[in-house]
Amino acid sequence: MKQVIDGKSYNTETAKELAHASWGSPSDFHHWDETLYRTRKGAFFIAGGGGPMTRWARSTGNGNERSGSTGIRVLSEDEAREWIERHANDQYEAVFGPVPEA
Repeated sequence: MKQVIDGKSYNTETAKELAHASWGSPSDFHHWDETLYRTRKGAFFIAGGGGPMTRWARSTGNGNERSGSTGIRVLSEDEAREWIERHANDQYEAVFGPVPEA
């Protein structure tokens, strides 16, 4: 998947895959599937998709109807850290390095 956002290219074929997470079955309106990536220049993004009751939903243009979709969303480093803490915690240190004990 490739998408240009704010004049920059985000491409799942050339970026490094860092972590993957999903929830539910594809027949569920709440189903989502996301993969966290880092570009060669260090930018973070998620590529994914989901049903009509997820953040991936798009308006169909017909009243309040929504459908599922796919796409790319750019993340700041802080947002990438939050994403991996929430969805792939066991991979946090592999991506961001050692974390001090509390």
